[in-house]
Amino acid sequence: MTSNVINARVTFRKSPIHMLERFTFRNIDSAYESFLKHSGLQECVLLQTCNRVELFGFGNHEDIEKIKKTWASVSGLEENAFKENLEISQGTEAYQHLLKLTSGLDSLVIGEDQILGQIKESISTAREMRASGSALNTMFDKAIRVGTRVRQATGISKGSISIGSMAVKLAEENIDDLKSKNILLIGTGEAASLVAKSLKKRGIDFNVTSRTFERSKSFAETVGGNPLKFEGAIANFQSVDVLFVATVAPYFLVTHDRVKEAMESRKNGMLIMDLSNPRTVDEKVATIKKIKMMNLDQIAEMVDKNMRTRMGVVSSAEKIINEELPVMEAAMKRIEVEPIVKNVFKEIDQARVKELKKALQMLGEKDEQKIRIIDQLTQAIVEDIISVPMNNLRKASEQGDSEILRTVTKLFDYKKE
Repeated sequence: MTSNVINARVTFRKSPIHMLERFTFRNIDSAYESFLKHSGLQECVLLQTCNRVELFGFGNHEDIEKIKKTWASVSGLEENAFKENLEISQGTEAYQHLLKLTSGLDSLVIGEDQILGQIKESISTAREMRASGSALNTMFDKAIRVGTRVRQATGISKGSISIGSMAVKLAEENIDDLKSKNILLIGTGEAASLVAKSLKKRGIDFNVTSRTFERSKSFAETVGGNPLKFEGAIANFQSVDVLFVATVAPYFLVTHDRVKEAMESRKNGMLIMDLSNPRTVDEKVATIKKIKMMNLDQIAEMVDKNMRTRMGVVSSAEKIINEELPVMEAAMKRIEVEPIVKNVFKEIDQARVKELKKALQMLGEKDEQKIRIIDQLTQAIVEDIISVPMNNLRKASEQGDSEILRTVTKLFDYKKE
């Protein structure tokens, strides 16, 4: 069974965000239809966020080349696009990967809680599309339960530990009613994506810009925000209440003169968060009246404190995952034997009913109450005889005893459909 579960993924670990966007499934319904029809998989679940695009699949004859070919076709890519980006896990490794995902250990930000909701949404969509079945439903249900347990037991999701989320938290603390403010994010890299995710999670609208409008547009479609052209956004600081700068430049993008000029036509102040390294906001900007500014070093100091707290519980989270992994493996192995058990019960019950009808005809029995009693008696006898060996078969399957499984399959002449 374990060899029949596969995970294929493209994530932030090997691919930058603008590259990830190429691998996404624009039409999820069509993607499910294509994978089930062409990839050789019997079940599949698709998970895509701004930091990852993943496929979990189950089938008797999974074929990674078919999966890549189908993925490329759905996303409009050449198959060689996967060469440097694709990661593959199978069996136990796939289970462990999913457990780490739901627990927040494989996220860009350790303990990030948004991924758990995204995984729940993914399996829910797969169920609605009838793309997942008993195998992946069982796998995801157990992984979600474990992820919830890890978060509750360790507190790994508590506190902001990314530069982006901390910057947004500080903005909330320093600005009244942040949702009503005009917010501009400059940059489309990793730090900018974390700012965007934190704003989006809080339901806060914002504008985003970068030197290339196409990059801003792609970022907005993938992560969030309203894309603006760079020149217009930079020249319009007088309308900005909160400015997040998370980009790379060899010079100051936000200059003293530009901000001073913008502030002359503003009654209210402006909050500026410079998350760039090196800094792209002129330090002199902090001397302008009604400007409140924080740089990367100040924000990072607060992040480090929270990070140390979270890293301290990673080992506790991993311990829970290691305890739960064999439980998940056993449950998945048991799924393999259930069709055999059902088939055995079905065939024996059909034989019981056939012989019962013969016996009733020979007896000439017409009394419905007596017929019901005899029927219940024969059912009870069959269940008493067959239940013990079938339960032993389930246990043997959970323990990975493939020899017993093969023997029972042969004895009862069971053939997979």
